[in-house]
Amino acid sequence: MKTLGRYAGAAAALVASGGAWGQGPAAKAPAVELIPRDVLFGNPDRGGSQLSPDGKWISYLAPVKGVMNIWVAPSGDLTKARAITDEATRGIRQYFWAFDNAHILYSQDQGGDENWKVYSVDVQTGKARDLTPFDDIKGPDGKPIMLPSGQPLRPAARVEGVSHKFPNHVLVGLNKRDPQLHDVYKVDITTGAMEMIQQNDGYAGFVGDDDFTLRLAVRQTEDGGQEILKADGKGGFEVWQKVPQADALTTSPAGFDKSGKFAYLIDSREGNTARLTRVEISTGKAEVVASDDSADADNVLAHPTERTIQAVSFEYDRTKWKVLDKAIQADLDYLKTVANGEVIIGSRTLDDAHWLVSFVMDDGPVRLYRYDRDPSKPGTAGKATFLYTNRAKLEGKPLAKMHPVVIKARDGMNLVSYLTLPVGSFKATEGTPRPSQALPMVLFVHGGPWARDSWGYNPYHQWLANRGYAVLSVNFRGSTGFGKSFVNAGDMQWAANMHNDLLDAVDWAVKNGIADKSKVAIMGGSYGGYATLAGLTFTPDVFACGVDIVGPSNLVTLLNSIPPYWAPLIEMMTSRVGDHRTEDGRKFLASRSPLTFADKITRPLLIGQGANDPRVKQAESDQIVSAMQGRNIPVTYVVFPDEGHGFQRPENSMAFNAVVETFLAQNLGGRAQPVGGDVSNSTAQILSGGESIPGLKAPAKPDATK
Repeated sequence: MKTLGRYAGAAAALVASGGAWGQGPAAKAPAVELIPRDVLFGNPDRGGSQLSPDGKWISYLAPVKGVMNIWVAPSGDLTKARAITDEATRGIRQYFWAFDNAHILYSQDQGGDENWKVYSVDVQTGKARDLTPFDDIKGPDGKPIMLPSGQPLRPAARVEGVSHKFPNHVLVGLNKRDPQLHDVYKVDITTGAMEMIQQNDGYAGFVGDDDFTLRLAVRQTEDGGQEILKADGKGGFEVWQKVPQADALTTSPAGFDKSGKFAYLIDSREGNTARLTRVEISTGKAEVVASDDSADADNVLAHPTERTIQAVSFEYDRTKWKVLDKAIQADLDYLKTVANGEVIIGSRTLDDAHWLVSFVMDDGPVRLYRYDRDPSKPGTAGKATFLYTNRAKLEGKPLAKMHPVVIKARDGMNLVSYLTLPVGSFKATEGTPRPSQALPMVLFVHGGPWARDSWGYNPYHQWLANRGYAVLSVNFRGSTGFGKSFVNAGDMQWAANMHNDLLDAVDWAVKNGIADKSKVAIMGGSYGGYATLAGLTFTPDVFACGVDIVGPSNLVTLLNSIPPYWAPLIEMMTSRVGDHRTEDGRKFLASRSPLTFADKITRPLLIGQGANDPRVKQAESDQIVSAMQGRNIPVTYVVFPDEGHGFQRPENSMAFNAVVETFLAQNLGGRAQPVGGDVSNSTAQILSGGESIPGLKAPAKPDATK
């Protein structure tokens, strides 16, 4: 069952009017306290809080000697919290309770390579067990498959399911037999004993129920669509539902009812936005459970054991919930009165007597409460008790508000966007706030691209606004959550209409007196990094500078080097980006690749890359840096040897942001905290352009990318 994850909020969008506003010189935001980078990007005090299924324990992630580890405490006495893991270099990010209430399961990779292992740790003793103790994938000859680097190809494990009916077991997907396909194993969390329950013969994934029965499977079709298959009772699967390419990003299984006779689907096939539907597996008869004309069904709140659907969220500019089960209406009504911010129900005990509830806002830390209720009295509210905030050092800091705005693209499409302005730079007005004078602006582009930006606390928005910049994030076409027409409008539109949406947003900000046209930077990670490179190559005069974080420069080499276990999804990629397997497709992809036009770059560029990135490999950054160096075009290039697709270690994140901060100050004129020791305290390797950043050394290896 899809559960509440990514955060957003609930209110109507502010539709941009595009009126005329004075231009004039770029303004400097009022001088407020400079918030230190370690406050914004250092480890949180606590995060990922969860209750054990029986409610006796509370767990969370918190630092041990600067590295995030799992802590547990009696739920009634947080002063007795203790760490039960001892990761020393790379913090834990993913964990959850086993239903035996005695073990916690967590995943960990090496240096960001995303080849996850699954571990079980005993809550009382802290003893950890590797449940997937495999260090290589062997070929048909019985020998390890070797990578070009000379290292063995490692399997990537993923948790497929847990159930209160099997408290001592977990379902794990593992590609040790075939690097492209994850077989499903039932694993004993105390002994590590492993039993294959489903060999994968070409499926992208499986969906199981509480009985650990794999009832559905999903596979791609050659046109980029999907087939959802149901178990045939003979150990195999038969086609049950066909999903056209146009619906493939907005239709997916979402779980089962308690009986297992009905499946829930997020489904856009009968309309534009995706609805939550309830489908009888034997007949295929469907009924709509919840829908919204403006946004796709997003998160589903279900009872922990009864599996009844209690509420469904829909996110346009802010999240709104449709309550379906009146038994929790009083609970949600009461929780709205407890604290400011949007409510997230993150963890519930099996008896549903205790919830962990977070309140998320745009200008402050997350506040966590324990909510105690009486399940025997449906319709009666319980009581919330404050526990802690996730970042106490943010309290009292000059944090900015995030404003939802809707910008019209040139073809009339609505672009749901989020604007943050420096504290004190504008006066309260109706509609979209405007600064007294145009400001330097950072266009901050999300990754994916099949993802979205949302309202809420964003450390990058806060950081950049605190340094004196307007910050604008845009849900360009191809972003998810706004219906299939919007996401499909991004097909084959990398560096074309997807990029035009970003340009239209910049024009809107300039026309409305928000941004100084001559001082707009573009910045982002993954697809956002690609958008940065596209901005500086396809439209070299629009942006004053760019910051690319793990962005692909060549779409042909990007698709040629996807991880093996992404192979079942290749048809989706080629139908939406371009087909690298044909000559015409390669020509098309080259025409949309920034590397092809590297000679057009005239504005300063900063690139950050993780050496172990399995999605956008280091070669993507190396090759555009090499092309620029070959043409004597300046570029600053920072590589982290212990990172992957993004910078997870706080030391590395702060190091790169220290470089970014000085880089932006040089090119846009904002404020900057000195680099100080942030770079030297990290693993950063400055491979090019270090001499241009005060506080950095000259390139470590001038020819490292050749």
